[in-house]
Amino acid sequence: MAPRERNKTITCLAGAEPVAGAGTPGVQRMQFFLSESPWEAELVNDRRLELLREESATAPHDGGVIVIDDSGDSKDGTATAHVGRQWLGRLGKTDNGIVTVTTVWTDGRVYYPLHATPYTAAHHFARGRSDPAFRTKPQLAAALAARGKEAGFGCRAVAADCAYSVSDDWYLAPRETGLAYVVALKPHRGTRAPADQPHTPIEAAHALNWRNAKRPGDWTPVERHFRDGHTETWWAADARLGGYGPDSPCRLVVATNDPASLPEKATWYLATNLPHPDAPHATTGPHPPADLAEIVRLYGLRPWIEQSYKQVKDELGWADFQVRSDRAIRRHQTLVNCAFSFCWDQWFAPPGPLDAAAPDPCPNEGPERGPAIPHQPQQPCWPKALRAIRSWLTPAITLNRWWRAWTDTDPPSELQALIDAVTTRHGIDLYLRI
Repeated sequence: MAPRERNKTITCLAGAEPVAGAGTPGVQRMQFFLSESPWEAELVNDRRLELLREESATAPHDGGVIVIDDSGDSKDGTATAHVGRQWLGRLGKTDNGIVTVTTVWTDGRVYYPLHATPYTAAHHFARGRSDPAFRTKPQLAAALAARGKEAGFGCRAVAADCAYSVSDDWYLAPRETGLAYVVALKPHRGTRAPADQPHTPIEAAHALNWRNAKRPGDWTPVERHFRDGHTETWWAADARLGGYGPDSPCRLVVATNDPASLPEKATWYLATNLPHPDAPHATTGPHPPADLAEIVRLYGLRPWIEQSYKQVKDELGWADFQVRSDRAIRRHQTLVNCAFSFCWDQWFAPPGPLDAAAPDPCPNEGPERGPAIPHQPQQPCWPKALRAIRSWLTPAITLNRWWRAWTDTDPPSELQALIDAVTTRHGIDLYLRI
């Protein structure tokens, strides 16, 4: 897609035949592939999801969650589709850019993107927010979550941060699609209630009875398990606030590591339509009941979408597209999601066979290296898989590029043997110890 060191059009034109070669696909290869070539992004993404479902290591199950979120990136000008002045969470400010709503499936062991759709701001429509074609971010997110579940990615609930709970569209959309949800609330967001009752989630949390760990009152201890193996004891409780309550269709669950002080960065205020086990509608509702530990576990999986953003943006070039049309942008995002999934495939795939004719560039035995160390299985780790792919792919491409830039003849047998060795998965151990 980008054979030159810089894939700007003007750079490609500099290396083309004047006039005659300026408009050929070879000059603007990336632009042609994303904008003009005949392929459908949705079909490619459907095939990617099919492969994830079929692979036992990445197959979804009903204990996972579909996490929804949106992420914005700055873009100059006004000619690019979906661009406009709006809030960009990545930058923490309102600026000119593009925001995309995404979904990720995770169970805390593996995580991968499902679908993505750019958000089109109201000013792009003739009638603004009242235009029938306009969709808010919560509406787009709920539609994507329902689409993921229909595609075979079962989940216990949909998880989202507090940016979605402030909109009435969020509560209406899951109700229409029949999805269970666990969404964060802003601690100081007010709601209607009698004068002598709490009016914000944090006031409802302070109204709960707590003395100490031996006499927890309304609080229940919850054990949280983290990816690195350590555990923490948190405390959770069902609180009452306006229409929220353990016997209501929508519950307010407070989870914290210190009920006495309710620290800002270690306290969650969660709204969920998963019924309390003792609620009157627990056996007749559309969703199975969930205890406090289950609610905390489900929302504890939400940060995995933030982890995925780090990798698709910082490593895989999510926002580095140089196209303007809606179709080309969606194609670029689909290819990035494919690259993300390739990393899982590379991690779980067994090592490939060595080329018997190639010399061993890094022997495991020798007077200075000692005996061979048997391979030890490791826990899946996506970042390590990404670095591993880079370690064997990048040197092979670089070696080939350098040689072809120097001469059109084939590489000598020694160099070709090294390139062949690098392109096998055993090149991972040659270039990077993990």
